Amino acid sequence: MLNKKDIPEFDVTKSRREFLAMGFVSAGALLIPDVILAAVKEIPSEKKLSLYNPRSHDDLATVFWKNGRYLPEALSNINYMFRDSRTGEVTEINKELLDLLYSIQQQLKTKEPIHLISGYRSPRSNALLRKRRKGVAKNSFHMYGKAVDLRIPGCSLKAVRRAAMSCEVGGVGYYPRSKFVHLDVGKVRYWWG
Repeated sequence: MLNKKDIPEFDVTKSRREFLAMGFVSAGALLIPDVILAAVKEIPSEKKLSLYNPRSHDDLATVFWKNGRYLPEALSNINYMFRDSRTGEVTEINKELLDLLYSIQQQLKTKEPIHLISGYRSPRSNALLRKRRKGVAKNSFHMYGKAVDLRIPGCSLKAVRRAAMSCEVGGVGYYPRSKFVHLDVGKVRYWWG
């Protein structure tokens, strides 16, 4: 036989709170599939870049990311496109920078290739540029494969700058006199050169 002490008390207030909490959790769970589906729709099955190097006259159109992974051969070809124009040295270009370039091409809805004015710079090339021009950083992101100076035919520099700034990734330098936009994957910051 049960004693009254063996029967737990029923706390109506606590049960009401638990019931409401479970209701909110259940309602939220019903919304999750739509949120997930919306996010999945935004993830492309592949990312492609179209690049042109005006100094070497090399061009490249390549899928560099497919089904959730970067493609090593494409990355190798992109690294070569970004090579130091003075020394021919090649380095690994930061994947976040490539994703940024992809995002900008998508925003601008352009099929025109991105013109690489300056990609990778060896420390020696960077030091040489610092002697010749003001405004070249001693510890430039270009030396680490994390920056690019570019222009896109058919797109104004202002439009490229706006698209880059809207991504809120790294630095965006605007150089209208030199006719290029600088992008890097450092801290978010903006300047006019």
